[in-house]
Amino acid sequence: MLLKVGSNGEDVKKLQSFLGLTPDGIFGNGTSLAVKDWQTKHGLTADGIVGDGTWSKMFPNNSSPVITESKPVLNVGGLKLEKLKGHIPDSVISQIPETAEKFQINTPLRLAHFLAQCGHESAGFKATQENLNYSSKGLMGIFKKYFPTQVLAEQYQRNPQKIASKVYGGRMGNGPESTGEGYKFRGRGFIQLTGKENYTAFGKSINEDMTANPDKVATHYPLLSAAWFFNKNGLHKMADGGATDAVVTSITKRVNGGTIGLPDRIKHFKEYYSLLS
Repeated sequence: MLLKVGSNGEDVKKLQSFLGLTPDGIFGNGTSLAVKDWQTKHGLTADGIVGDGTWSKMFPNNSSPVITESKPVLNVGGLKLEKLKGHIPDSVISQIPETAEKFQINTPLRLAHFLAQCGHESAGFKATQENLNYSSKGLMGIFKKYFPTQVLAEQYQRNPQKIASKVYGGRMGNGPESTGEGYKFRGRGFIQLTGKENYTAFGKSINEDMTANPDKVATHYPLLSAAWFFNKNGLHKMADGGATDAVVTSITKRVNGGTIGLPDRIKHFKEYYSLLS
């Protein structure tokens, strides 16, 4: 028995059901992280790989598991994912099959648009949560609605917890500033999932309560949460509009609320689309 990132089939479905995950039969990064959590809790080496030892402890009554050795899935539904190597981290590429299947980001055009937005929003797939360490000047520039005066901004500057609680409090399903839910449900993932309503809805889509442990959006599901947002807002269908700067601009406005970083997003889109098409 050997199941790892890239494996697929009935044994993977059985494993995912055991772990409380959606049994799609594709061993992606989310499954690997869930395996690591389970291994840690049961005193096993947390490598995210299900060998004979892990399998027998999970399924002690299954004495004859099917021997499975699957090669990493690098081409899915016509997506030539191996061409992304060296351009996108391998850890991100390994998550794409599960993501593409679940949220219909399943054509070269859709995937290129999606990755271009993720790449920019996450500073090259490095940042998985929002940086809220603003100076008073920064607060007055970016969140002028909430910090109209220097005096008020100085009371919050360089305090991410206070800033998020104020800026995101009382909206997007969050309680008022005093509850701290604005900070608890701050932006996480490659497209910064924000707000209790979004965390709740994303959690339902993967059968896991994200409100109980919102940090998992950053640590376990940075790409999957971004894909949920992309799909929920119809951006995967908007991407079908073509490989033009105008389409990148339209998608950027939906993701960013404006056109901040548009040249970089366009550059990434062209790079990824040339590789995938």
